[in-house]
Amino acid sequence: MSRFKQYDVRMSMAPYKTSEIIFIVEESPEGGYEARSLNHSIFTEADTFEELKEMVHDAVACHFTDEDRPSVIRLHMVKEELIAV
Repeated sequence: MSRFKQYDVRMSMAPYKTSEIIFIVEESPEGGYEARSLNHSIFTEADTFEELKEMVHDAVACHFTDEDRPSVIRLHMVKEELIAV
């Protein structure tokens, strides 16, 4: 008898569901905001931050099926500033 436990390969092939999706949010050069997902091909933009939150929510809803949809959307604001030395 082997001292190693039997590993069922089928378990490793089970669909992976993430509970969270992360977006990088930046101010757009043209005005407004842009949001880009880190792990999925999702991009959206809006004129105000409140509109952007709605657009991100809608984009996630369209991208995933009900079973695969993450339960949390995290928006990570990035602001780049240059300081003269």
